[in-house]
Amino acid sequence: MKKIKILVVDDEIKLLQTVTEFLTLQNFSVMQASSGSEALKIFTENKKEIELILLDLMLPDISGYSVLREIRKISDVPVIILSARSEVTDQMNGFEKGADDYITKPFSLGLVKLHIEAVLKRAGKMKNILECGKIKIEKGRQLVYREDEMLEMTRREYELLLYFIEHKETVLSRETILNAVWDYDYAGDVRTVDTLVKQIRKKLGDDCNYIHTVYGIGYLFEDKADEK
Repeated sequence: MKKIKILVVDDEIKLLQTVTEFLTLQNFSVMQASSGSEALKIFTENKKEIELILLDLMLPDISGYSVLREIRKISDVPVIILSARSEVTDQMNGFEKGADDYITKPFSLGLVKLHIEAVLKRAGKMKNILECGKIKIEKGRQLVYREDEMLEMTRREYELLLYFIEHKETVLSRETILNAVWDYDYAGDVRTVDTLVKQIRKKLGDDCNYIHTVYGIGYLFEDKADEK
């Protein structure tokens, strides 16, 4: 799957590296800039690929506002300001100059991720993707990936895997699964679920051993590959 590319602009090198490493772990592709002029150069050369910018305001050469103004002359790429300036007037100024969002420092990395996802969704740049461990599901097209490898799955296999992920860390009986995935009171053998689970496990591989058997009940999905 093509990764969303983000440009992170901040002159605090430690923070720049921390944000970059975090976003990389979240499966984004990240470019870095530690000054305003560097940010403009990188964006101009890669504007067709960069889909979001995290922009600090207090840069060593030109201000983040100046960077934002120049970017807005050539692009409507989503921009999230990251700034220690927390006054309401500063935030209003950021939005007036074309920012899509504003996060004040200090911030949690988890919060930044949520803001990025929200902005990308509003901009129509983020597909309806569900991630769990090494598995990604593109719900709109009903596609399943193990990391970047697309897996061939039948409709029932896809529906069962999606149901497991949406109800992870919950023990599900075979009867519950049948009624949910088949969408009616299934009159057949509950071992149908076992057969389907076996097929899914085989396709996911040993390194995605997320579906655990709960003896006498059914199954439990956890997004870590440890044995039960």
